[in-house]
Amino acid sequence: MNDAQQTAPPRNRRPRWTTGLVAALVTAGSLVGGTAVAAPAAPDAAAAPDAAAKDRHRPVRVPGDPMAAVAAMQPSWNLGNTLDALPDETSWGNPLTTKATFDGLKAQGFRSVRIPVSWYPHQSATAPYTIDPAWMARVKQVVDWALQDGLYVEINVHHDSWQWIANMPADHDDVLARFNATWQQIATTFKDEPRTLLMESINEPQFSNATDAQKTQYLRELNTSFHRIVRGSGGQNRDRLLVLPSEETNNAQHWLDDLATTMGSLRDRNLVATVHYYSWYPFSVNIANGPTYDATAQADLHDGFARVHDTFVAKGIPVYVGEVGLLTSPYSGVVERGEMLKYFEHVSYEARANGFTTALWDAYNDFLNRSTMQWMVPEMKALIQASWRTRSGTASSDNVFVPASGAVPAQTLTLNPNGLSFTGVWQGDTPLVPSRDYTLSGNQLTLTAAALTRLAGDRATGVNATLEVRYSDGVPWKLFVRSYERPVLSDATGTTDGLTVPTRFNGSLVADVESTYADGSAAGPASWTTYQSFDNYRADYGADTTTVKSDFLKSLKDDAPVTLTFHFWTGATVTYHLTKSGNTVTGTAS
Repeated sequence: MNDAQQTAPPRNRRPRWTTGLVAALVTAGSLVGGTAVAAPAAPDAAAAPDAAAKDRHRPVRVPGDPMAAVAAMQPSWNLGNTLDALPDETSWGNPLTTKATFDGLKAQGFRSVRIPVSWYPHQSATAPYTIDPAWMARVKQVVDWALQDGLYVEINVHHDSWQWIANMPADHDDVLARFNATWQQIATTFKDEPRTLLMESINEPQFSNATDAQKTQYLRELNTSFHRIVRGSGGQNRDRLLVLPSEETNNAQHWLDDLATTMGSLRDRNLVATVHYYSWYPFSVNIANGPTYDATAQADLHDGFARVHDTFVAKGIPVYVGEVGLLTSPYSGVVERGEMLKYFEHVSYEARANGFTTALWDAYNDFLNRSTMQWMVPEMKALIQASWRTRSGTASSDNVFVPASGAVPAQTLTLNPNGLSFTGVWQGDTPLVPSRDYTLSGNQLTLTAAALTRLAGDRATGVNATLEVRYSDGVPWKLFVRSYERPVLSDATGTTDGLTVPTRFNGSLVADVESTYADGSAAGPASWTTYQSFDNYRADYGADTTTVKSDFLKSLKDDAPVTLTFHFWTGATVTYHLTKSGNTVTGTAS
């Protein structure tokens, strides 16, 4: 992934979005049928350790058919923010990778790993652009550990893309010479590795101050040169699977067409196309009033994957979606829990239906704990592992809000069975009783007033009960019965380094935030929408505080009052007022 140009840990994976790029994403889709990819066998926790070890070290035969070979890589995972971190492997917060990393990955059911590598911090910036032998040896050690576990492995040239390759329009000859020298050294080092090692020319290629026609020219030149160098280096590189990206790994049709033209010109059956997918931008970062995984976000995924399928898979060219995720950390609260789960369920299904292999982007303990290689959140483990073979049903929400006082009304949710059958609603090991506790009309599930009154108990604000909507397959959909009152924000003072606002959430959850100046114009880093990214704020429900973050505060005009409108999932809105004066920020409750 193209993280912001920084050396601090980019845990929220924020690319450097320009105004033009944001506008393009909002209007034309986001970064990103066929033969279904085979699902991996479920990990057998009871298998004897010696049998498991023997299986891990069994040689892997790569199918002769490239489509079958890439299918055998599903599911995949990224060793993100590690060998690609700047300047060193642990600079962005991850521990040193060990053999146990890949033992754990294999035990969780993954069949392949993408290992992004940034070379330039360990490489001479002038000819002959020598890569530090110690760094090359470390990369090879990590690759070999993964290969020994029977995993397919992909390596690439990663953050070099925006660090120096992006300068190609202004410094064409030097960039091309350095790119060629980089791949000559990599290809020579790895030429005798088994064909379970794949090579990707460049991560998210981009070119500064270039027209679309120039971008096409430069990327075609780099991909072609990469192909020539690797194929000419001998050994297993003669027929190794080589992975070529579209411009920015985007799924816009003109970029896909450009890549297809390049691949056709190379006349090589052992090529793989790659794109990335981080969802519809307003949803992925919760900006522009996009807190839900709505029809627009769903269509962006469906239509984008259809374009990739029709351009490549339908013509016998395999596709490796080298990064799949969100542009915000999955447990940051920027994207609401249930909406996040709907997205990951859907993207897994669409990939399977279109015959893609997908690599989960895992930057810093987002999915797997790097110290233990166990899943961070059991429900995400269950959902993603189930998605390798089937769908899971969802619902319009994962929260049922009931007032903390007064009468409790019945509540209706829309079920999304995703082709499955509804089998009931449970609380723990106890099934709820149809007619008495709930009714079902089509896909409309109504929890009765009597049932919700019972489930809410004393109606202390917060979660009173947890239910499961169960379907005929997949992972049950959790429903949290929450009692709530109107939230209350208090006056506060702080600096542009951050403002902490005492907040009584009273069981409510923030959906998104709108910010405006007195004339109604947008206040905040995004001038094109009044709904700023929820990443500008942090609602700490345990500490009863709301933090307004530095990037937002520093973007405000001096002595120009700002109105924040907090939108809650209960439907309530609460206004709050901010004024920045120099380095001082004052917050006032309405």
